[in-house]
Amino acid sequence: MGFLVLQMGFWVLVVSVVCVSFVQATLSIEGSVFIDGNAPIAKTDDDFICATMDWWPPEKCDYGTCSWGHASLLNLDLKDTVFLNAVKAFSPLKIRLGGTLQDKVVYEAEDDSKPCVPFAKNSSIMFGFTQGCLPLSRWDELNSFFNESGALVVFGLNALRGKSIQSDTAVGPWDSTNAASLIRYTVKRGYKIYGWELGNELSGRGIGVGIAADQYASDTIALHDLVKEIYKEVDVRPQIIAPGGFFDAGWFQQFLAKAVGSLDVITHHIYNLGPGSDEHVIDRILNPSVLESGGDVFRNLHNVVRTSPNSAAAWVGEAGGAYNSGRDGVTNAFVFSFWYLDQLGQASTHDTKTYCRQTLIGGNYGLLNTTTFIPNPDYYSALLWHRLMGRHVLSTSFNGTKTIRAYAHCAKHSQGITLLLINIDGNTTLRAKVDFNGMLKHHHHKHTHHRSRGNMLHHRKQVSEALREEYHLTPMDGNIRSHTVLLNGKALIVNSSGIIPSLQPVRVNSSELITVAPYSIVFVSMPNVSIPACM
Repeated sequence: MGFLVLQMGFWVLVVSVVCVSFVQATLSIEGSVFIDGNAPIAKTDDDFICATMDWWPPEKCDYGTCSWGHASLLNLDLKDTVFLNAVKAFSPLKIRLGGTLQDKVVYEAEDDSKPCVPFAKNSSIMFGFTQGCLPLSRWDELNSFFNESGALVVFGLNALRGKSIQSDTAVGPWDSTNAASLIRYTVKRGYKIYGWELGNELSGRGIGVGIAADQYASDTIALHDLVKEIYKEVDVRPQIIAPGGFFDAGWFQQFLAKAVGSLDVITHHIYNLGPGSDEHVIDRILNPSVLESGGDVFRNLHNVVRTSPNSAAAWVGEAGGAYNSGRDGVTNAFVFSFWYLDQLGQASTHDTKTYCRQTLIGGNYGLLNTTTFIPNPDYYSALLWHRLMGRHVLSTSFNGTKTIRAYAHCAKHSQGITLLLINIDGNTTLRAKVDFNGMLKHHHHKHTHHRSRGNMLHHRKQVSEALREEYHLTPMDGNIRSHTVLLNGKALIVNSSGIIPSLQPVRVNSSELITVAPYSIVFVSMPNVSIPACM
């Protein structure tokens, strides 16, 4: 449906005594984005964007690099102004507290006489660290921060407590005593928790160790009953969430069937780009086939949930792309927004309600820099999604090259729509028009005079001059490995007071084609477009 145009219409031949080289002008393609406006195909949570905070101490190292610093739940500086403002900007941001070490965490109790000992590195045991303890004083500090920032908190509980490990399988019932003490203390102090999640990466074979689906369901029922009892005098009860592991169709089917009535959210994790040590991670991000295959897990889980007797919603509980802390210069750079936003688009298309990015801070895949707290490019991608993309998802396709990824939702704060276009081609500019299926209306000023030819021409002019808002994201100096992102050509920089920059659009006549530069991302807000799906 699209066609290619060679801008400037010629090749330039450069000749010298020692070499001959060709300079090619940028290619431009024109194509159509098709949006079915009759009805939404899926629905996300209003607070779809989520990020994680982890337990890893500074001694956590991968491939000879120690990238976690003081980003742990136990030692992160909660007084940092940039950090507070970065979370506040979402109003609200879902934050999932958990990770590999959560199944080795014990919680200090009010009447505890034993010392609350932190994690210690020990490479000879599972996960490479000893048991660690969450002091109640630190839990108080964390909740003070969450309250001030307006975050919605999901806490991952230790699911291995009380179990014995036999041949890489954790057996026996979950001992909920320690978790109950933390939950009771949380309710007593009036701390608001959005959800309690049980376990981390223990589904299927598990990572390090697994739990059978029947037993996991039994443990989840125990958590549900515990929360129901402790919150019986509280108006809003937290959601019950599990298993926080990698998708295994048979295991998930069995788990869902056994946990009917006790599970609100079923979570899974995504690291589909391979290890962070792989120097070809960036090539996989820029490969449309790899991006497309990343949607398989959303589709498969949606089918499992849809055919299950369980009404649990599907979430991505943790997604860092490249496992073992990501890759510096890739998963914390501009190029990673191609993968991240494409994941958000595909996940929402398949009725995923929430998507939790690994991490908010920590490792090489944080939305924020681990030491300075300054936002990485993906932070702004997430913030724009959160502010512009509404809950209702629209069927969207681009007719042309596979290097253009297209997604559309009903707008978040109007009856219009928001379109997201991602160009993973570094040599091609897209000029796109938008076509709709379904009754299309343009909002315009009402007039009391009708029918005359002059008024009809005036109406047509109004429609053609309706404005849309565009947010163009490009990397600093055209370097997709840059840690700085430009919005409409201006670098997004936190000021000296720690204030997150405002995200201002450019306004464009709606009759003009949408231009998407090479290696760029564009959010297009169309408040003047009205379709049945968004009314």
